[in-house]
Amino acid sequence: MQFVSVRIITGDMARLVDFYERVTGMSAVWANEDFAELRAASATLAIGSTRTVPLFAPGSAHPADNRSAILEFLVDDVDSVYKNLSGFVEDFVNEPTTMPWGNRALLFRDPDGNLVNFFTPVTPAAIEKFAR
Repeated sequence: MQFVSVRIITGDMARLVDFYERVTGMSAVWANEDFAELRAASATLAIGSTRTVPLFAPGSAHPADNRSAILEFLVDDVDSVYKNLSGFVEDFVNEPTTMPWGNRALLFRDPDGNLVNFFTPVTPAAIEKFAR
């Protein structure tokens, strides 16, 4: 088995895709007006409109309703990223903070309320874990 992507369902494709393009610096690949992907080397962030939900099962997903998952992105310097996002991101949950497991992390919400974590490994064990 291979993990390949996470999909977010949204009621506003243009707004959410634009947000993720701006915070990640990646360009989305649009399949059509209801589905776009931001492809990184390790995984893909897929964004689908509410119109795609009935293709799986009506009512199986709800936009702007997540309170348990956190999308995580490894960045080179979380403090610099925080400074760059400060004029754009509207809902920071915390400023860069060094976590007990060795990552310096920045937590914020996207426009639909999904949690996003940008982090940089800072301890030797964390750096080794995420060595490229």
